[in-house]
Amino acid sequence: MNFRPTGNSSEELLKQVSATIVSSAEAGNNVTPAQNIDNSSSTNNSAEQKPQQTTPPNSATSDSSAVKHTVSINKINPADLLVCKYSSGPINEVKFSDVYVTPDKKCYIWSGRTNCGLKIVTFDDVNEFLEELEKAYDGENRSYLLNYKGRNYRVERTIALEGVNYCARKMPTTVPNLKDLGLPYRVYEHLISLAGCSGLILLAGATGSGKSTTIAALLKEYLQKKGGYAFTIEDPIEMPLDGVYVTQEAELGLCKQTTPPDGKWEEGIKSALRSKPRYIYLGEIRSPDVASEALRAATSGHLVLSTIHANNVSDAVNSLVKYAASSGISEEMAYELVANGFLGCIHQILEGAPKRAKVTYLFANPDTNAACQVRGMLRSGKLNMGTILEQQRVKIERGLDLF
Repeated sequence: MNFRPTGNSSEELLKQVSATIVSSAEAGNNVTPAQNIDNSSSTNNSAEQKPQQTTPPNSATSDSSAVKHTVSINKINPADLLVCKYSSGPINEVKFSDVYVTPDKKCYIWSGRTNCGLKIVTFDDVNEFLEELEKAYDGENRSYLLNYKGRNYRVERTIALEGVNYCARKMPTTVPNLKDLGLPYRVYEHLISLAGCSGLILLAGATGSGKSTTIAALLKEYLQKKGGYAFTIEDPIEMPLDGVYVTQEAELGLCKQTTPPDGKWEEGIKSALRSKPRYIYLGEIRSPDVASEALRAATSGHLVLSTIHANNVSDAVNSLVKYAASSGISEEMAYELVANGFLGCIHQILEGAPKRAKVTYLFANPDTNAACQVRGMLRSGKLNMGTILEQQRVKIERGLDLF
């Protein structure tokens, strides 16, 4: 069926497209109840079926038949094909990562069928949840934490053309084990071996790629295996890390989660340094001041863990250098600072259903007094990482020592 320009609205055109899809389904007897077709109309059409007659495409008979068919099937709401019509239950009990709420109060979550397709859902308590979303907004910070009936949601509130949009990420009630996230075992082993080192470990990726989950799982692993004091600075606080941990040697780990004082990350980092922690976890490196303070902490005996938005390892390191250089030091000094503080970077994406982490990685020699190709490259400013990334991948896969 070819559509000709008629000046129709986008909604009318959508109905025409839907009509074609449903018409094809009827022809193959594949109509499902979810499509909400008028059953009596379907029955009558079946009873009146006659042998087809050959008619020219533009004949009056063809046109009238098409009009009759359109009248029958335009009762279908095209969106119904993508909607869970029945309530999925209370929102806290429905399995999803992010829920997107549009100004018309529709809720969208991942469909689970492809990597990025969405579906519309309803919840038993959707009105109550939406009311709490708005109540938790303080009028200033678009990113905030909502505790809804004991479950934390990280909320991003934005103003779109038609009104207020929300993206609410459901935070886990427990931090997962690092081994369960799909990291290659040799990468896992190397990360654990860094527990007693100082330097910066970055987790890079796009929004929603699981960066915060992986880095929180790594910090939990350090506290459970090695103990020590961890100080986090997050806005908002996401994963439930606060508390006491007991190692196999009956020693203790302690984690205290904080938010930036008055929104000032650099002040939070300075406070962390005065607390003498073994581990410092920064929710995200997203400004020059945070980058420079993170690198200062990484070069003064602390193990610093953080996330950064980047498309790959190379972009992550470049962003770190640019942030550091924008803090008032020269680019040459920024490369030197990154070279001295860098311990490793993992870039992560999520693939498949259920989603699993796929990673690329770059590590520097934790012995800062030993020769290191990665640190040498960083000092030179020539970030040609392709060869080094491949060399480290081969070593990891073959079970060989990186350094």
